[in-house]
Amino acid sequence: MTDTVTLPLSFQHIECQLNQGIGELILNRVEKHNAFDEVMINEMITAIEFFANNETCHQLILRANGKNFSAGADLNWMRKQAQMDFEQNLDDAHELAKLMHVLDKFPKPTIALVNGAAFGGALGLICCCDIAIANERASFCLSEVKLGLIPAVISPYVVRAMGNRQARRYMLTAERFSANVALAHQVIHEINDDLDAAAKPFIDAFNANSPQGMAWVKTLVSHLEDGVINDDTLTYTSEQIARIRVSDEGQEGLNAFFEKRPAAWTTASKNNNDKSPQASTKTAAQGVQ
Repeated sequence: MTDTVTLPLSFQHIECQLNQGIGELILNRVEKHNAFDEVMINEMITAIEFFANNETCHQLILRANGKNFSAGADLNWMRKQAQMDFEQNLDDAHELAKLMHVLDKFPKPTIALVNGAAFGGALGLICCCDIAIANERASFCLSEVKLGLIPAVISPYVVRAMGNRQARRYMLTAERFSANVALAHQVIHEINDDLDAAAKPFIDAFNANSPQGMAWVKTLVSHLEDGVINDDTLTYTSEQIARIRVSDEGQEGLNAFFEKRPAAWTTASKNNNDKSPQASTKTAAQGVQ
């Protein structure tokens, strides 16, 4: 039986929960339209790292309370930044960079559910997630140049999602764009006003798939981001498939397929009282060599 897990975490600007293997990180600074400050950034890093290291968490949903996903940087935080020297600003920027990095490299599937406005750094979070779904009234903006700034820390993730050509436009114009435009430019994957219903097929798909396989896919795709195909690429990809074929989950998945039964990691298998863990281990060990 799986119930909501009480997390050993206490936060000021976010909420977290873990239920039936699904972790949720909820932006909860509604009175500030979920704008980032140094406290919120640190809390998000802590939560993401907790979920990454928690074996009972199999996927992560990023969402927000209130009418808007996030207004980007908090104004009071920006005032503090304006008074900082270079080294202080560098330390501050490193924390935001760490947030984007730990979300982008999260070893399990991630889904962003975007309601309302998502400005500045919020686009970085969205582009770091594996799946992004927005409601019809969602809007997006890379507004930094209006303030004499640039979207530097989030740029690797935004450019990767949108492509260089479109990123140039929206970073230079700082124009607001709709959910339909975000869909066309690959910032999001789907538009649906019922975000929970839209997320369910993805959640179900992730639950049916090999946890190790999905983690390795994320590493594989990250490794291939530069688009270069050479001898090193061929060696890397060949080694990856060979390694996963002989791994425990690779063996279990192949055996389950040929034996026409659910793999050990699926809900159907876990609910099947006729198959013991010992039997599953034995079957895996006798698999394809």
